[in-house]
Amino acid sequence: MKVAVIGTGNIGAAYVHAFNEAGFEVVVGHREPAKAAKLANEVGARVEGGGIAAAFKLADVVLLALPYPVIAEVLAGMGDLTGKTLIDVSNPVSADFKDLVIGLTSSAAEEIQAAAPAAHVVKAFNTLFAELVPARAREGRKLQAFVAGDNIAANAQVRDLAQALGFSPVDAGPLRNSRFLEPVGMMNIQLGFFLGHGPTVAPSWQGI
Repeated sequence: MKVAVIGTGNIGAAYVHAFNEAGFEVVVGHREPAKAAKLANEVGARVEGGGIAAAFKLADVVLLALPYPVIAEVLAGMGDLTGKTLIDVSNPVSADFKDLVIGLTSSAAEEIQAAAPAAHVVKAFNTLFAELVPARAREGRKLQAFVAGDNIAANAQVRDLAQALGFSPVDAGPLRNSRFLEPVGMMNIQLGFFLGHGPTVAPSWQGI
């Protein structure tokens, strides 16, 4: 499976490293191809880097490591996305990180699906800080990755990716449940950055 990561910020770079270390073919995309190429060269010889459209075309699964407000614009320029699996890791936070700009009656993931109706959008990894993406940062801990989507095959792809990265994938139901996962991601941001716990906390559901 070839995986594209769109974005070279902290989250994007973390997943590029993690997918490469897990043995996947990885393509990095950025609106400035030189930035993608630079990150690819830093990670390893098996990683390709270039423009966003090329990354979309080459990959089976695309992880959107972008701020929510720019995603629809990026997708609008990608042409035919029929059957493409898109992983939305975003939380639609306000500029001060204290509120969600979408919530309860819709979600970032559902809006992304509306912007790319022929693709299969899957919500995943939005409750995990970039610092917890590397496997070495989680030694001794099995963190959960919640996966929500409407396509059975795409959901299975993303759960397999999560497992390959060392996470414990949790079936979180249909894409509509992103309306609940995104507030959980927001609460994690509050705990990590406003309540003093730092960016190494993550939520989990435990049976009794």
